[in-house]
Amino acid sequence: MNSGHANSVEVKQKTSSGGHGEVVVSIKDVNFSYAPGERQILSGLNMEFRRGQVVAVMGGSGCGKTTILRLIGGQFTAQSGQVLFEGRDIGKMNGTELMAARRRMGMLFQFGALFTDLSVFENVAFPLREHTDLSEELLRSLVLMKLNAVGLRGARDLMPAQISGGMARRVALARAIALDPPLIMFDEPFAGLDPISLGITARLIRDLNQALGATSLLVTHDVEETFEIADYVYFIANGRIGAEGTPEELSRSTDPFVRQFLDASPDGPVPFHYPGQSLEEDFGVSLK
Repeated sequence: MNSGHANSVEVKQKTSSGGHGEVVVSIKDVNFSYAPGERQILSGLNMEFRRGQVVAVMGGSGCGKTTILRLIGGQFTAQSGQVLFEGRDIGKMNGTELMAARRRMGMLFQFGALFTDLSVFENVAFPLREHTDLSEELLRSLVLMKLNAVGLRGARDLMPAQISGGMARRVALARAIALDPPLIMFDEPFAGLDPISLGITARLIRDLNQALGATSLLVTHDVEETFEIADYVYFIANGRIGAEGTPEELSRSTDPFVRQFLDASPDGPVPFHYPGQSLEEDFGVSLK
């Protein structure tokens, strides 16, 4: 995978001296498995997410993409290595420190995860009510501003059951940016969307990131829309960085792993079968 690594060296030099800001999240030599003796999910992982960037994390199902989000959010702690948010090690924070850090992170869950018993307005207001002491007048203005940013100010009184899947994702995005967090994480933001909703959501992610001066971290399978909006892309394979670079550089890559993913090829370095016992061991007979 030499081509991917060659690209990554070049891009790191450009982003270090280019227009992007300081490192918001840094993952250093992280190793993680869900339990001792189980399959290693992440092995020696190193990543950086800088202010002002939209960074995508891509790879096949089960490669550890969502685990990275959970490590950054402090749901899990790495067995070794560091996950740094704004220079502080997430794994060493106490409960109070972790909650304070999470208030500076926005999260758009897969399929939105709206509160079904709350209106669109109250879904967006929820983090503001939980974490601030704003007056009702100011809170109302902020919620309407966030909904206006995603084109849904007019839907404020509707319930989640009354809006489409694409609209629900936009409400969830408004909720994710309610506290103007420096880091916004997206878990499969394009899954299940029709082409129009997908394009709208992608454009919103790019535009809002720029308007907020934030860092957006996308875990996604959608190549076309992601390559349109991302500044940098990491491909995960077998718990490691398989390749990394700008969308333009990766599009030109001849690396077999990158090509298999971008071309949606069933044949390549990424196997179809999940690792396990051989057929002979499972069936108890020789299948030769």
